[in-house]
Amino acid sequence: MFTGIIQQLGTVISRSPGRLVLDVGDLADTCRLGDSLAVSGTCLTVVEIEPPRLTMDVLAETEERTNLSRLEPGDRVNLEPALKAGEGLGGHFVTGHVDGPARLLARESTGRDWILRVRVPAGQEKFVVEKGSIALDGVSLTVAAVEGDEVSVHVIPYTFSHTSLSSRPVGARLNLETDLLGKYVARQLEGRETSIRPIDVGFLEEMGFM
Repeated sequence: MFTGIIQQLGTVISRSPGRLVLDVGDLADTCRLGDSLAVSGTCLTVVEIEPPRLTMDVLAETEERTNLSRLEPGDRVNLEPALKAGEGLGGHFVTGHVDGPARLLARESTGRDWILRVRVPAGQEKFVVEKGSIALDGVSLTVAAVEGDEVSVHVIPYTFSHTSLSSRPVGARLNLETDLLGKYVARQLEGRETSIRPIDVGFLEEMGFM
């Protein structure tokens, strides 16, 4: 489990089918084999450590669903280690399981802040609500507006300058993960032939959402 609060940027050293090698700087000194690491919002497992390099295996399904297969040497990626028990939750619950690509339609500055407008994949818009949370390339963001399948988010200067969002060109594919709570609520509210099931409050309490 992650929070969408990026710790630092990493640099792609090499990518081949099923394998990704990154320069992660001093973050490599705190990693162990088998650790989970969110790479631009995608949960990967560390399989080799040669500081400052980390090597991770990438499933074929992950390559198809995310933008990792488009990475080139020198590209920057957002890095976040897995949340440890007792640590504060600075963003929102992020699983690292990407729902699909969001297309970056526009990036505009407004004063000191930035506004990003993206188009989400078909079927994912039902999980996105104004003032709710989404993760783009692993960054926890608050939804400012929703118009059909187009979603706008505001990005503060610190986040913009300390993540890869500042370097992603218009037209780029961003890894999208919609809010976990929204998915569970939508599932509970799915209509059956005769009625809509009530939300299972006890289930939400057990998951720590209430």
